[in-house]
Amino acid sequence: MKDYKKIKLLILDNDGVLTDGKVIYDNHRTESKNFSAKDGLGIKLLSYSDIKLAIITGRESEVVAQRCDDLQVTMLFQNVRNKLKKTRELLKELDLSWENVAFMGDDWNDYPVMKRCYISACPADAFPDLKEKVDFVTERNGGKGAVREFIVHILKEKGIYEEVLEKFISHLENN
Repeated sequence: MKDYKKIKLLILDNDGVLTDGKVIYDNHRTESKNFSAKDGLGIKLLSYSDIKLAIITGRESEVVAQRCDDLQVTMLFQNVRNKLKKTRELLKELDLSWENVAFMGDDWNDYPVMKRCYISACPADAFPDLKEKVDFVTERNGGKGAVREFIVHILKEKGIYEEVLEKFISHLENN
């Protein structure tokens, strides 16, 4: 049984995790992506805990930057070809170790990080052979609440979900 109290950093992939994995272009090559408002609220909940959030993605997208700006996610790393190297740099910068990391990805390009972090997860619609290798598989698909589900799972396992929820609701009532 893993001790979720060790988790200090949640790292997310973007495409297929925060989105449904589709990359849509119009005739002007304007990109669009589908994000879940449910995941957004989960990220807001996380901000009332001691867990930092980073998003590491292999693609570059202004849409993703806008979504992170909307959610006040400050650790966004785009166009990352080597997620393992970037994660090592981030851990050093934050003075954390692998046992402090939870990671959610959806495909093999995420696996080098997933196999080293303390808790690994993927959405329900990740490829079956990857799902066999992670600690937690959500019931929801990527871009459809999977991130929220994983965040709530982490907060509950840490024993701080009710406290975080109370802080969040109090903030809503007082602002």
